Amino acid sequence: EVPKTMVVIGGGVIGLEMGSVYARLGTKVTIVEYTDKIIPAMDTDLSKALKKRLQKELNIEFLLDHQVLEAKARKKSVLVKAKNKKSEEVVELKADYCLVATGRRPYTENLGIEKVGIAKDERGRILVNDNLQTNIPNIYAIGDVIRGPMLAHKASEEGVFVAEVIAGKKPHINYNAIPSVVYTWPEVASVGKTEQEVKAEGIPYIVGKFPFTALGRAIASNDPDGFVKIIAHKETDRILGMHIYGARAADLIMEGTIALEFKASAEDLGIITHPHPTFSEAVKEAALAANRRALHIKNK
Repeated sequence: EVPKTMVVIGGGVIGLEMGSVYARLGTKVTIVEYTDKIIPAMDTDLSKALKKRLQKELNIEFLLDHQVLEAKARKKSVLVKAKNKKSEEVVELKADYCLVATGRRPYTENLGIEKVGIAKDERGRILVNDNLQTNIPNIYAIGDVIRGPMLAHKASEEGVFVAEVIAGKKPHINYNAIPSVVYTWPEVASVGKTEQEVKAEGIPYIVGKFPFTALGRAIASNDPDGFVKIIAHKETDRILGMHIYGARAADLIMEGTIALEFKASAEDLGIITHPHPTFSEAVKEAALAANRRALHIKNK
């Protein structure tokens, strides 16, 4: 039986994915997030666009800037108390179920690694060097138990990396070019630096953005809600990050991943011929827009 109401603690990737699934099944979902935006680790433009769509289409309610004080399970319901960090007002939420999605931690307990003396950091992650080798030379660690994002494709690449290291080869992983995807609908995908990170680091930058509303394939497919955003260095034009909201985002983000890996400029991506009509044309147009050369929108 589908629950009528659900409180999701955490507005990150898992909270949004699972929350949107239940909302589409008919559950009234309320998402409580500690920070002032959903998917806080991703670009703010992605956060704003996804929040607006989930509110409008699925009627999901968001309590941002709220700290959960307690969650108590009763026989047939759950009571969640949260405090508004701005006003200090305490909100009580009663629901059929509560989903806790506040993040993940490495599963390194009860593995027996202490018996052989494998070192861990303060967060319980296994410490490794650049070759993913632990302090015990013949033991390596990969994936969710070490540093970095807890992503399946990251772990898979690390497995190949370790196998090649053991075989005496010199493999390569660029941790700055590992894409992240939120499998909501529309999808959200990101690779490289966000605009907020670039600002904080004091890097001079330019932004190119292209909306799906000006994209023929998106209009024909009835998926006009979306955009591609490219961040490039203002002086060198080198692409620093790509952020996509909309249909096919999970697939399109690979253009940004390849661009980062090959140290491409926005101009490089913009002059490459993309097939028409496709969603990938939005990537080309965003790259052109970074240098005010977009073809199908007014350049600002």
